[in-house]
Amino acid sequence: MDVQIEFGLLGALSVVADGRRIAIGGPRQRTILALLLLSPDSTVSVDAMVEAVWQGVPPATARTQVAICIAGLRKIFRAEGCGDDLIATVHPGYQFNTGGHRIDLLVFQRLVQEAERAAGRGGTAEAAELYERALGLWRGPVLEGVTGRPVEDEAARLEEVRLACYEASTELQLALGRHLDVIGSLTAVVRDHPLRERARQALMLAQYRAGRRAEAMETFREGRRQFIDELGLEPGAPLLQLHDAILRDDPALNPPDAPAPEPVEEAGPAPAADTRPTPSFLPPNVPAFTGRGAETALLDRLVEGRSEEQPPGIGLITGVAGVGKTGLAVHWAHRVSGRFPDGRLYVDLRGHDETHEPTSPADVLSRFLRALGVPSEQIPADTGERTELYRSMLADRRVLVVLDNARTVGQISPLLPGNGQCCVIVTSREPMEQLMLRYGATRVQLGVLPPAEAVELLGRIVPEDRIAAAPEQAWRLAELCDRLPLALRIAAARLASKAHWSVKHLVARLADERRRLDELSQGESQVRAGFALSYRYLAPDAARLYRRLALLKAPDVTVWTAAALVDAHPFEAERLLEHLVDVQLLEVTGTDGTGQLRFRMQNLLRLFADERARVEETEEDRAASLDRALRGYLTVAEQAHRQEYGGDYSLIHGSTPRYPVNELLLEELTAVPLEWFEAERLSLIAAIEQSALLGMDELAWDLASCTAVLFETRDYLEDWQYCCERALAATRAAGNLRGEAATLESLGASWIRSRHVSEAAGLLLQALAKFEQVGEDHGRGLALRSLAVLDRTLGDLASAQVRLTEAVGLFRAAGDLSSEAHVLGYLAQGELDLGRPEAALTHAREAVAVAQRVGETRGAAQALYRLGRALLALGRLEEAEQQLHGVVRIVTAKGDLLGTVYARLGLGETMLRRGAAAEAHAELLEGLEVARRAGNMVAEGRVGSALGRAAAALGRADEARERLARATELFRTAGAKRDLELTEEELTAL
Repeated sequence: MDVQIEFGLLGALSVVADGRRIAIGGPRQRTILALLLLSPDSTVSVDAMVEAVWQGVPPATARTQVAICIAGLRKIFRAEGCGDDLIATVHPGYQFNTGGHRIDLLVFQRLVQEAERAAGRGGTAEAAELYERALGLWRGPVLEGVTGRPVEDEAARLEEVRLACYEASTELQLALGRHLDVIGSLTAVVRDHPLRERARQALMLAQYRAGRRAEAMETFREGRRQFIDELGLEPGAPLLQLHDAILRDDPALNPPDAPAPEPVEEAGPAPAADTRPTPSFLPPNVPAFTGRGAETALLDRLVEGRSEEQPPGIGLITGVAGVGKTGLAVHWAHRVSGRFPDGRLYVDLRGHDETHEPTSPADVLSRFLRALGVPSEQIPADTGERTELYRSMLADRRVLVVLDNARTVGQISPLLPGNGQCCVIVTSREPMEQLMLRYGATRVQLGVLPPAEAVELLGRIVPEDRIAAAPEQAWRLAELCDRLPLALRIAAARLASKAHWSVKHLVARLADERRRLDELSQGESQVRAGFALSYRYLAPDAARLYRRLALLKAPDVTVWTAAALVDAHPFEAERLLEHLVDVQLLEVTGTDGTGQLRFRMQNLLRLFADERARVEETEEDRAASLDRALRGYLTVAEQAHRQEYGGDYSLIHGSTPRYPVNELLLEELTAVPLEWFEAERLSLIAAIEQSALLGMDELAWDLASCTAVLFETRDYLEDWQYCCERALAATRAAGNLRGEAATLESLGASWIRSRHVSEAAGLLLQALAKFEQVGEDHGRGLALRSLAVLDRTLGDLASAQVRLTEAVGLFRAAGDLSSEAHVLGYLAQGELDLGRPEAALTHAREAVAVAQRVGETRGAAQALYRLGRALLALGRLEEAEQQLHGVVRIVTAKGDLLGTVYARLGLGETMLRRGAAAEAHAELLEGLEVARRAGNMVAEGRVGSALGRAAAALGRADEARERLARATELFRTAGAKRDLELTEEELTAL
């Protein structure tokens, strides 16, 4: 293994290879990876993954989607040099194999075990150091942001383990006489976990040993009140005994090996009291502050174990306008103010202020120096000299410095203390990488609030009963505010000031996108104004891309889409996207299955960008930009379809000019066609809908036709029908008969797949008539093929054969090799159904010969499958099995679930014919699992029926009846009449 990957669970999920952070996709993929990492080298069942992801309400395709997530994870790790054995398939699920990789949770557990052993043999200092190393691995709450009940339950358990380890570590520190070092962190723990007696006991002892007897007594009294109020109980015996010992100054409480007090020879003059001023510039604490537990914990680490020789602890809080950077900084500053007895300095640097110039470091230093007791006449004129004096004044002090709204590192550098017991908090919309590189700052990236915390914030400002009375509307209100704290506070304040407004009423006002920013930009707090300040400082090319991203209705974009919007090279588009991420106007949602980063804009930021586009761009420029992007989707979709089919087969195209996507990028995107289609599925649906609404009917129906390969292969039938209906409306409105015919044919094929045969028949007959009307022979062939499939479903084999024979000629004339092979395969299947295996063999061999001219496509797999079926019918079992193994290889490589089902079905039936019933049963069980993942009832029924026959051959009559009965239910539900009749006959015979 060339690369070691580091997996972080003790905080937000992180994956790092060679120092590079690897982005993991959406929430489902993160949940599944988390489950695997929480049980390394152990099997996690697919059922457990489904339960964790969908919380008891999985869709029919849940198992399929789990498999897709696993494939996506394997692809990410394969790109880093890992083999597929990193995540191995182990019945009944998957297993993460550590194999030299690092998981911080395992490191934590090992260090804790070593610490416990060291403590057991009396190695107090060694144990304390090991505990400190173990606790230093924690970056925040376990797997923060990853959902799923099993993950959340394990996170809660591990938090309890962390606290227990912290308490054990603290007791060791106290045994070593380090009571002064632990008071600060213990104070925070006791405040956050007031009912933990062990931590409270340690804090009381540390305070007593530090000479803070009164504080120790108050810590006890506070704890006793909370125990009685919340539990109705007195504190436990150890806490009561410590309280009594402190009251009588029990010598046993003294630090170990404490030196005896020096004898006082004679009284001298008392040391002069420190008369230096203690400035406290902090603004008032934030009312109704909500959430941010992980971020607060990260900042808390800045004040733990500080010493003078260290650099000052620096925290950099970044995030989009309105996300609550200043609120967190001020809230945390008040939270830890007791740790900084010599002063709390605060300044607004006005780095993003439309009405004032940024505050200069010289002005800030002048103000701070006066507050620290330097007379005005003694403050140097030179900024460098002011910085030297400022650092000298702080050299022996513990001071907290809050630098709010900074724009550049140059504003901040002169204001940094040199004393390690001081701490600095900076807030900014800029990434400030130099602050981390030069000064080791800890970055705290603020995102929007989680849904529950967003609703909680509303309830802290609006009378809680109004929020509780309309929970669904409250959640909707939070989403309309993008869960952005500023927007939430504005919305809540409006509700609180208007008692006659219901939550539903405000939701209705915000639901109108044209008014939403107006509603959230009233009074002094304005969401629009905050966005405008960030937008103001954008370079013209970055501002142009930001505006144009709002033109697309896609949920997210990748580099190629951005390049089309601004008609630029992908490298330039990537630079602009990264800049927009740096200034918090975009966010990276992860890496998709093709390895492309995906970028998303929050809704409120999108609305602001759309406003700017309408003001600053001409209608012609906006239309041209959107046209390029939509045509870009068609370019890539057409190429992906071509890659999947081995050529431009099985569909007809419209006349829309393609947008020239960069050739190397196009090749990279479509290397695994279905991965690109899957990654862009929601964007493609949005593009089809947007094209149709804009009257771009040619583009809409052509794009829907290209994308049908995804919908068909992955069984996204609702998406398929939705896109066809949007394109159909557009073509009909435009009087586009050819496009209407193509869309009708595709829509009819989708209805066949969903077993709505009457709807399918009407649509396909209309398509055939319109193709004849416009003289489109290739389209006629497509319609005839779909009608033949429908005939076969209805049991009319003779009609199916006639239509298929006519379609063969049309496809040959059009040069559509894939469709020709497909139809020849269907002719072979028809001959098999009619009991003519020799004729079937002839058609099947012809289908294979045509398909092999295309390559190893799905069409080739289908042709080989028909050939295997024909050989099976003729009793040539060894040859049949050989062909079917070839099918399995192709469909498995392509991730074609339905193809895999039928390939395993054919193999199982072949094994059954040669008398290997046990082998057949095992093969068919594999096929049944895939069929269930694919969510296809007919396929599941056919495999189940074959399993019934295998069970009967093994003498398991009860299982056979159960399998066949289940198959009849599936066929009846799906409307598969012929399959139903055959299975009922088998069940009767049994």
